[in-house]
Amino acid sequence: MTDHALKDLSERGVSLYLDDISRSRLDSGDLQRLIERRHVVGVTTNPSIFKKALEDGEGYDNTIGELTRAGFSTTDALRLLTCMDVRDAADLLEPIHAETKGHDGWVSLEVNPFYAHDTEATVAEASLLHWTVGRQNVMMKVPATDAGLKAVTELVSRGIPVNVTVIFSLNRYRQAAEAYMAGLERAEKQGKNPTAIRSVASFYLARLDDAIDRELDSVGTHDAETLRGCIALSHAHLAQATYTELHSGSKWEDLARAHPDLKPQRLLWASTSTKDDQYSDTRYVTNLALPGCINTMPEKTLRAVADHGAVPNEPLGADIADARTALRNLDTLGISFEKVADRLETEAVTGFENAWREIQEVLETRMKRAREQHA
Repeated sequence: MTDHALKDLSERGVSLYLDDISRSRLDSGDLQRLIERRHVVGVTTNPSIFKKALEDGEGYDNTIGELTRAGFSTTDALRLLTCMDVRDAADLLEPIHAETKGHDGWVSLEVNPFYAHDTEATVAEASLLHWTVGRQNVMMKVPATDAGLKAVTELVSRGIPVNVTVIFSLNRYRQAAEAYMAGLERAEKQGKNPTAIRSVASFYLARLDDAIDRELDSVGTHDAETLRGCIALSHAHLAQATYTELHSGSKWEDLARAHPDLKPQRLLWASTSTKDDQYSDTRYVTNLALPGCINTMPEKTLRAVADHGAVPNEPLGADIADARTALRNLDTLGISFEKVADRLETEAVTGFENAWREIQEVLETRMKRAREQHA
């Protein structure tokens, strides 16, 4: 595997994160090798990733047996298993976190998705998980639902780093950025140092294109065909423009004036594994070489970028006027971007709930087997 494109992206200021974690990846040294050789400087996780890891991996047998013999419930055992993996990944990335002074070296851990519409439960669970992991370079992933955004403000005010996830629209992104800034303001009023707090806003790309393309295919006109595969990248560049706008506004400038080392909420590109075979399998990575942003990807996409990725001099969709025109053309065709984004947010939360339910079932089966073996 070559890594010219990965090196190019890294040198342009793009932070490359791995969207995967498992006990076998940690124990085998695979994650360490990706850090050392493939420019990986962070890790993201979600319930679907943990579900796959638990179903496929044998590295959990001993720990599951110990948790079973100690009398842990399935719910608490699942909490500990995920925290163990995240803690060990955080330890591997701690040197990067220290070297970059908190810019990179982060691991994200998702809060129980069944709390997505419960602010108080989200805050309680995120606080507990963050304390349990006990590592400063861990972000709690909180969905950008109405309740989740309120939780973001409270968590940030407590000094807990937050990854605001499942963002599909500029409206939700603005709300996420405002929730972060409100948390910084609250932390400042409480006498805390807001410069030590970090956050990222995670935009989903491939899922957005897939959903919009389905709408365009149902229209079936030439004008609709020309928009296929254009919306997610265009939307990402509009998000970058919104980021610039937000951080030149009075609210941020007032905060930054009082605290010159204050760190903005970074943009993170997620859902980067192409879903349509007509598109390049590297398009959501190589075409978003935007300095300061994070791109998280599964290992399959990471390998594809390393093998045949080519980073263009000008990222695709960089023309903001064209990006705005593309979204306006959706309206002309009768496709409501906001309705699609709202539906995708609901589907994403439901998908994680289903994965969480399934992983509990898998774990309960394995714990039951462990009990029978030691009966």
